[in-house]
Amino acid sequence: MALLILIGLPFAAVLLLMIARRAGRRVHMLIAGACSAAGLAVLLSQAEPSLSGRTPMIRIPWMPTAGVDISLWLDPLALLFAGLILGIGLLVIVYADGYLGKDEPTARFLSYLMLFQGAMLGIALSGNVVLMLIFWEMTSLASFLLIGFWRTRVEARRGARMALTITGGGGLALVGGLVLLAKVAGSYDLATILSRGGLVQASPLYPVILILILLGAFTKSAQIPFHAWLPRAMAAPTPVSAYLHSATMVKAGVFLLARLWPVLAGTDWWFLTVAPVGLATMIFGAGVALFRHDLKAILAYSTVSQLGLMVMLLGFGTGAAVAAALFHLLNHAAFKAALFMHAGIIEHETGTRDIRRLGRLATIMPLTATLGVLAAAAMAGVPPLGGFISKEMMLEASVRTGSLLVPALATIAATLSAAYALRYAVVLHIGRAPIGRVMGTAPHDPPARLLAPPAILATIALALGLAPMTLAGPLVEAATATATGGARLGLHLALWHGIGPALILSLSAVAAAILLLWRQEALAPLAARLPSFDARRLFDGAMTATVQGARRLSHLIHVASLQRSLAVLFLVALVLGGEAAGRFGFAAGPRATTPASPVAIMVWMLLVVATLAVVAVERHRYLALVFMGVIGLVMALAFLHLSAPDLALTQIAVEVVTILLMLLALHLLPGRPPRLSSLPRRVRDGAIAAAGGIGAGWLAWAVMTRPAREGIARFHWANSHALGGGANVVNVTLVDFRGFDTLGEISVLAIAGLTIFALLEPAAGGIAGRRLREWRSADRFSPDRHPMMFAVATRLLLPLALLVALHLFLRGHDQPGGGFVAALVVSIAILLQYLASGFDWTDARRRIGEHGLIGLGLAIALATGLGALAFGAPFLTSSVGHVHLPLIGAVELTSAMLFDLGVACVVLGSVTMALAQLAHVAQRAARPDGEDPR
Repeated sequence: MALLILIGLPFAAVLLLMIARRAGRRVHMLIAGACSAAGLAVLLSQAEPSLSGRTPMIRIPWMPTAGVDISLWLDPLALLFAGLILGIGLLVIVYADGYLGKDEPTARFLSYLMLFQGAMLGIALSGNVVLMLIFWEMTSLASFLLIGFWRTRVEARRGARMALTITGGGGLALVGGLVLLAKVAGSYDLATILSRGGLVQASPLYPVILILILLGAFTKSAQIPFHAWLPRAMAAPTPVSAYLHSATMVKAGVFLLARLWPVLAGTDWWFLTVAPVGLATMIFGAGVALFRHDLKAILAYSTVSQLGLMVMLLGFGTGAAVAAALFHLLNHAAFKAALFMHAGIIEHETGTRDIRRLGRLATIMPLTATLGVLAAAAMAGVPPLGGFISKEMMLEASVRTGSLLVPALATIAATLSAAYALRYAVVLHIGRAPIGRVMGTAPHDPPARLLAPPAILATIALALGLAPMTLAGPLVEAATATATGGARLGLHLALWHGIGPALILSLSAVAAAILLLWRQEALAPLAARLPSFDARRLFDGAMTATVQGARRLSHLIHVASLQRSLAVLFLVALVLGGEAAGRFGFAAGPRATTPASPVAIMVWMLLVVATLAVVAVERHRYLALVFMGVIGLVMALAFLHLSAPDLALTQIAVEVVTILLMLLALHLLPGRPPRLSSLPRRVRDGAIAAAGGIGAGWLAWAVMTRPAREGIARFHWANSHALGGGANVVNVTLVDFRGFDTLGEISVLAIAGLTIFALLEPAAGGIAGRRLREWRSADRFSPDRHPMMFAVATRLLLPLALLVALHLFLRGHDQPGGGFVAALVVSIAILLQYLASGFDWTDARRRIGEHGLIGLGLAIALATGLGALAFGAPFLTSSVGHVHLPLIGAVELTSAMLFDLGVACVVLGSVTMALAQLAHVAQRAARPDGEDPR
């Protein structure tokens, strides 16, 4: 239960922030901070059993037939990663309170941040690959929102798009790799997969699995050649950089390599792929960082380099190298998050991040300078900070590879890393450059909200050097044993290990870095002449080429002509139907048919006549709508005749809503549309339509005259009341037996409603708006002419319609009705208000926004499904019970009613969103200047 609380707290914070979005800044910070602190407390309460080998875990049935459960575990590796996520996340929230401006939408920012926190915790705690993949993709989406938080800035939008494209593409590769891995290992359970490393490595699919998984890990952790997104992501607010791009998101790839190390490592494929990529990334990132001038750019490329260091260590394939990687992961998270916060403070106080315009900050910002120097020294690997220990461990692991080239290149990378770190510390705080005063006020140390978080992190970076075994030894040792799948190594972390190759290389790197820093300005022009590439230009070019290629392909298979698309559809159906008829014949099946009564024949003839009439009067749109309504009502009568009253009720409600919406839409179109098709084309289209209709009719005849197989319908019929607690089989199927399908369908409906909103929102502007106003002028239409009798009648009908909707909703589980029909009845009542009383009058009296209604419906439906998980039942399992009410007696209640309420909210929100947008377009089009009355 503790793990469910741990992973649920960030998402609960997101919901609370959405609800309290209009509250003050302090409330938003309190919600996010309290949930992060509570999560950290829960995590610490589970640390002792995790480190002692009694791994906390929980397993909830999810898709048992596919062998997939919702399984969470907190082994030492997950404990280490989750501790970073929650601990640094809490500090970032405190820092963001002082960093963000007074006018920034803190509820939106913190909801994105907590969504990301929950996704990262999900990656750390996932016990099966399916759950891990879900959270993996969620991190890409959340980071896209965070990087593009300042969405009015071009660089923020470009950075967000590049990050999503690269990491999302890698995520797709990871999906293929993990699915293949699960298939070869014979299980989706991570513990089972990790125990079958020999089976996986012996499989011929091992190279494919390895490459696909490495693509996912390398793109997320910004390894060459996928590193370009991380520097561009620095357009995000500094708290985002401190959290995503130093402590958490970019470490997800490193975590994945460590998590799958037992099953993938130990082969030549692994060593020759992972170690060289990490080493090349380490050298490249450090070299570029040394000659950058923007503080966040220096830190961004240094992050690329440090990530390469960790990937290289994991690629060596030894337990000692894994221990070095995990210990450096802790060190890097501490000093790099502190440095990003430090850079944010400098920009906040001076108005610039250009190191050429900054200097001597130690004289006027002594506290800030102290923290910056301390964190930069840790990044440089200077004793007595923790970065020195992990750098020495890295060099020791490189020496033990048995190759002279690897430690030589690693030393070069360490030299470059120490050089850019010393440049950050010395030039910025002690250098002779003038202090930038872009903001018009003298820089000074910031208040505690900005200073305390980096101070804590810098202190941790120092403590990891002074007392490494006390603070991190047991955790790193246990996490290393978990990652390698072996026994504990007897790890010893200390500042002094004696004189050896690693110490000599480390001291040589620092000495060379000092010399390099002394000559940095002289070397800068030479570095500028080295061949380089513009990552953004290459990315934009690749995106343009991809879009153009997709457009060409789309033009080959899809044209902007409804007639052609339908013609292709009908012709394909005819070909398939002809092939089936050739094999099975045209004769009807042996099943006896039901004689048609004279009334049924008359209704069928009415259906045929109405269908032909729609075609005949297609240019008279209002008359065509009348005939379409007749067709819908005839279909409802057919459902009723075939003993399907629930379908008949739904058909009538859908027909009324559709016709009313189309009536509103016709206000935006000219009264008589031009004839677009010539006579030969209409004859051709008619022939194709007739052939398609005959083929569909014959197919229906062939199916209905053959005996049907006994499928799942009989099970639903027999168990509707026993298992679902309802006599209405249709409703029980929708909200219980097939509730997951319905959840997907209402999600699609919500997306459709939002799409309508996006398409119609700009419809009154530009060329479309001018055309609308021309049609309005030509038709001499007034949007405010509404018959008084119609208006009075609809206002009287509104409460009655709401009462009918409530009745239909409450009885839907046992009799015809349900949330879908109830929402349609409410929609009809609101539609009538728009038609009868006008857009302005009705819109001014709306109290619930459509976006909020859709979100509320999806939240209720999801909460109903998750509620079942809380009681140990599969997702969306329904529960039935009885309560005794005074004077009424026993009343049956089912949890599926809550799910049905969610369905009703989504349907009502989607329909009213389409309605409101049509109304707003008509309002704006009716005004000469097209202004928005809202």
